[in-house]
Amino acid sequence: MNYNLVKKFVLILASASQSRKKLLENCQIKFLQISSNFDESLIKEKNIYKLALELSFQKANSLSENIQKISLPEEFNYGPLEILGCDSIFEFKGEAYGKPSNKEEAFIRWKKMSGEFGFLHTGHTLIIGNFDSTSKIFKITEIIKKTVSSRVYFSNLEDWEIKSYVDTNEPLYCAGGFALEGIGGKYIEKIEGCFSNVMGLSLPWLRENLYR
Repeated sequence: MNYNLVKKFVLILASASQSRKKLLENCQIKFLQISSNFDESLIKEKNIYKLALELSFQKANSLSENIQKISLPEEFNYGPLEILGCDSIFEFKGEAYGKPSNKEEAFIRWKKMSGEFGFLHTGHTLIIGNFDSTSKIFKITEIIKKTVSSRVYFSNLEDWEIKSYVDTNEPLYCAGGFALEGIGGKYIEKIEGCFSNVMGLSLPWLRENLYR
């Protein structure tokens, strides 16, 4: 691999997720974080697996279409630009679990999930192209898409443990109502599949496709 060429690539994370930001920072991957602000309610796909992928694409695509409106650092001269869009949806017994709307819903979900397992699906989209900072034109050369799924097993929990966790408010901000990298990590027995995928971004997938 020519590392001089690698350094010329610029990666933009089209997400406000702090978990994804932390994953990239921990791996020492240089990037900019810019939320796409795409309205997810516009997508009506019923298939959970396909929904995660479509949302990841729309987030990345929305940013690519509006890149000329964004004030990027001066070092962003004409050259390769990669926009990464991700979206995670937790599937439990065929039902999609996004972020719980309130503590009551979070508690009910955890009662169901206790001692069971579900699937964390994360849609990944990498839009690759060339960006001319002078003309503000972004020419797409390739789009890479994939949904990565991981099976998550939960511990058997007492009601007081569930309530204690819900009272931290962490479940209200996470797809599926739990955060592997947070307080909820101690309630997860094991994971089958990609570990980082459960935190919102499959690092092995990104490594394979980022500079190919």
